[in-house]
Amino acid sequence: MQLSRRFTPLTMLLLSINGMIGSAWLFGPFYAAKIAGEGAIIAWVLGGIATVLIALTFAELSALLPIAGGMSRFPQLSHGTLTNVTMSWAAWLSCVTMPPIEVQATLQYASTYFPSLTHMVNGAPVLTHFGLGCATLIMLGLCLVNIVSYKGLIRFNFVLFAFKVVVIFCVIGALIKTSFNSSNFIGLTPGATGYHWQAILTALASGGIAFAFTGFTHGIALAGETKRSQIAVPLAVIGSVVCCLLLYLGLQIAFIGVVDPKALTHGWANLAFAGEAGPFVGIAGLLGLAWLVKILYVDSVVSPLGAGLIYVTSTARTVYALSKNGYFPQILSRLNEKGFPVFAIALNFILGMFLFLPFPGWQAMVGFLVSAVVISYAMGPISLLCLRLQLPKEKRPFRLPFANVICVLAFYCCNLICYWTGWDTISKLAIAMGIGLVLLIVAYTRGLLTSTEFGFKGLAWLVPYLGGLFTISYLGAFGGKGIIPFGWDFLVIGIFSLLILGLALATRLNTVQEQYENYKLEGNLA
Repeated sequence: MQLSRRFTPLTMLLLSINGMIGSAWLFGPFYAAKIAGEGAIIAWVLGGIATVLIALTFAELSALLPIAGGMSRFPQLSHGTLTNVTMSWAAWLSCVTMPPIEVQATLQYASTYFPSLTHMVNGAPVLTHFGLGCATLIMLGLCLVNIVSYKGLIRFNFVLFAFKVVVIFCVIGALIKTSFNSSNFIGLTPGATGYHWQAILTALASGGIAFAFTGFTHGIALAGETKRSQIAVPLAVIGSVVCCLLLYLGLQIAFIGVVDPKALTHGWANLAFAGEAGPFVGIAGLLGLAWLVKILYVDSVVSPLGAGLIYVTSTARTVYALSKNGYFPQILSRLNEKGFPVFAIALNFILGMFLFLPFPGWQAMVGFLVSAVVISYAMGPISLLCLRLQLPKEKRPFRLPFANVICVLAFYCCNLICYWTGWDTISKLAIAMGIGLVLLIVAYTRGLLTSTEFGFKGLAWLVPYLGGLFTISYLGAFGGKGIIPFGWDFLVIGIFSLLILGLALATRLNTVQEQYENYKLEGNLA
């Protein structure tokens, strides 16, 4: 049995937007403002631009090859098994983290009303035993909806999408109308001293902004199940980013404007108020908007779980793709009678539960996810440039203009965002990638990898890339030793990105036609 093409272009767009409007809108404006103050608005704009550049590269790739779990397939074509396994490991690490983050957000918001769900540990909200029990039940529920019914999934998604968008407009309108302090934006005035660029970039990477835009990957993961993929994939990938950027900018402006200037006496970093575990609920309560508080409590469940539902859907396709490539056991690519990869969903559920333990709190989980996901993003511009050279005559339903320039900028943005998450997060990612490397070596020595295109020469760019990125982070100004000062790190990463991109192009596979034809057959594209 194969995955069937059932998602229309509009459905794909709504799925991607729904995946983006999750816990990020409930927490992102608060954490971003605490880190960067009024500069959070700049961070959202920069994050949106960077994500569009990255998404454009995947739009061409996914339209060329609309197959399930594309982020775990494109590196196989451009560089072979070793590169694909390594980068797919990073993609999977980021994907499997998504549903637990949304469940964590739901329970963290609910803890304002049900304190027994969480308790504070070192200043971060951590789930209690009761909270972990609730998290397990919620995760199971998300999995069951994905397994039982396709029509139910689509209808549920549309209802959730409509409700969440309406609530966001209500929040923006109500906050601006009730209280709007223009003095809070003084740092954005030309010539003012409020531009703290290091804080702005930290907010982009670790304040929930980069995380908010990760939903565009749903269009890539589900490309193998789309109708009219040449329209559906670019629409879902790019359209969702643009739509959500406008919504998040409105929320950030409303949040900054509504804060009482007296609460900022000691700066944005020390902003605190009752109900901080649910920022918008706390603000609405202070303003006496009881009706909005009630709506937000409902939406604090609907928004994260709606996004979590879509993440369960797309993450399972990543595992499905890894299984089809032979990296995971074949049982994980089996489909039930409804055409859903049920064993892949089960695996993600089991591993997702463990992620509640090492990363307490929403913000801690988000920082790790962003560092992992942007490394997997890096294969977008690399694979696009390689496949342009490897398959020059292949018809591309969506052909990216100025591809060379956009790919260089997109790769540079990936490396910057990863660096901005800080050494503390990058060090955890280095450990996770090390575990993946050990598993890869074990699989290879035991003959579990059967591909004829291992792409050993791909190590000539991959090892320097990961090693160099981790080293720059360790020496840099974002939680590192500060040996590379802020400002100069932009130049260092720029030169590093150009060198690695050149190495990646030079070490691409010479022959990819056979594997490409196999992918076309799998996607019923031949």
